[in-house]
Amino acid sequence: MKSMEIEAVMNKRISPPVPLGSYPASDVTFLLKDLSNVSLERGTAEREVAIQSGVHYSEMLPVEYQPTEQYIELFHETLRDSAGKVALAVAVVSEMIVARRGTAGTVLVSLARAGTPIGVLIKRYIMERYGADLPHYSISIIRGKGIDENAILYMLQQHGSDAKLQFIDGWTGKGAIRQVLIEACESLYSKYGIKLNDDLAVLADPGYCSETFGTREDYLIPSACLNSTVSGLMSRTVLRDDLIGPEEFHGAKFYKEWLDSDLSNVFIEAVVPHFAAAAAEALRMAEEMQKNPPESSWQGLADIRSIQETFGIDNINLVKPGVGETTRVLLRRVPWKILVDRLDNPNLRHILLLAEDRGVPVEVFPGLTYSCCGIIKPLKGESE
Repeated sequence: MKSMEIEAVMNKRISPPVPLGSYPASDVTFLLKDLSNVSLERGTAEREVAIQSGVHYSEMLPVEYQPTEQYIELFHETLRDSAGKVALAVAVVSEMIVARRGTAGTVLVSLARAGTPIGVLIKRYIMERYGADLPHYSISIIRGKGIDENAILYMLQQHGSDAKLQFIDGWTGKGAIRQVLIEACESLYSKYGIKLNDDLAVLADPGYCSETFGTREDYLIPSACLNSTVSGLMSRTVLRDDLIGPEEFHGAKFYKEWLDSDLSNVFIEAVVPHFAAAAAEALRMAEEMQKNPPESSWQGLADIRSIQETFGIDNINLVKPGVGETTRVLLRRVPWKILVDRLDNPNLRHILLLAEDRGVPVEVFPGLTYSCCGIIKPLKGESE
């Protein structure tokens, strides 16, 4: 290790976090700069043109989709139906984290924002099952720009340079964020000598690009249905030189005005009561995965290549596989079409509802590894 460089960077001054989000402070600390008073939102069509013309997606925010009453009813129905299933997946991934890391010195690090509710659930499970109150932070990671290094340094300053950071996200799509995390950890080591484990724990890994997961089924995780109102009322993260100083964390907005419609804690409190019933089966599944470690084949990428070839799409970033990513396409992008493995897939009810609401065609694509895939309307240039 580069001891002098590590000592210097560990002493770097970093602006301390401010209270953010609608979760109890005991559940998570957001290492994000509050940009609530900055106008960052752009309309969907305007934002799409900007992104595909080369403006980085992290420099602006989408206007948050306001769901219909029917859609909110579907969220609650899905949550009732799947709470036990989600609890089992949380329990499995939590047991794997404990088996591989232990609890002493382990710090849970959710990738904002889809990782945050999953990180809260993992923290709650480990506390209930093992009596260990692990620190839990939510930090920013951005494709094309990397991880928030100030957030990493802050956590190491708080918990020691030998703290075991366990990164957490909601699900995998084609593995883009997984790859960004790998590169970010390599960069931190080459720059400062800080060695981190780039393992990414996820609730669902339909992309087959993680070794620590609860399931590889591409099913509807209720927290993927909504945006900020199931993620602590936090926006996507923002990184712009004119807004973020050298001592500051990446930024985000806290939508306090939507407290009355916030479902973040509703989601958590619906899943937690199922932990006790899931624990024994989760331990058995985790032990089996420890004995026979699952491979990361990244097989979902083969689907993407096939879709690109079939529809003549040069830019891989316009293809968003999996239930979670397809939901995002429908909520905040300009969708061209939605591909599904079959129309009677029960995981697709909210996808079909959103597609109908936005007038987006749905096509069956036989042999799809994922339940569905969203294709963004090609304009030109790069995409999110």
